[in-house]
Amino acid sequence: MGSTTKLTFEEWQNLPEREGTVYELDEGELLMEPSPAFRHNVIRQRIATQLRQHIESRHLGMVVEEMDFRLAQDTIRNPDVAFVTADHLKSIDLDRSPAEGAPALAIEVVSPSNRAESMARKIRQYLQAGSRSVWIVYPARRLAEIHSAQGVRTVQEPESLKDEGLLPGFTLSLNSIFDITNERL
Repeated sequence: MGSTTKLTFEEWQNLPEREGTVYELDEGELLMEPSPAFRHNVIRQRIATQLRQHIESRHLGMVVEEMDFRLAQDTIRNPDVAFVTADHLKSIDLDRSPAEGAPALAIEVVSPSNRAESMARKIRQYLQAGSRSVWIVYPARRLAEIHSAQGVRTVQEPESLKDEGLLPGFTLSLNSIFDITNERL
């Protein structure tokens, strides 16, 4: 069995930047996430675009993609999409990364290389750090899970994703984010 080198937050901050690599810190363990595939990026962008229109038109906060958030002393996560409330934005240094604290909503688009146990760990970390909701989007299965303090709810295509507790009035058609064909590109 191999050994794992633990890093502190300060050591993580001093890592050299590498094109196409995202560093996360999982309770002190360094994780290097490779660049996502085309389908992953398109789905992430479609979710972010629709979410951004809803949130910013109502002045609820901001939506960011691939932003580092410091969830705990030695835990840095980089959700594919995140919603940060207007109140939380007031306490964030907009010129520094990572942002302190968890986003209200963290969204992860699952890639073929993602493991179930690491996704479960991310969900736990986001919720424990204060995220109100975590969406896990499964392109291959054409479904999404909504995780919150109330439990887990699965939304299967052709249903639309709704998270009334966090985003009243917001609806996301799973068909619209999963359908990637040459005609739509």
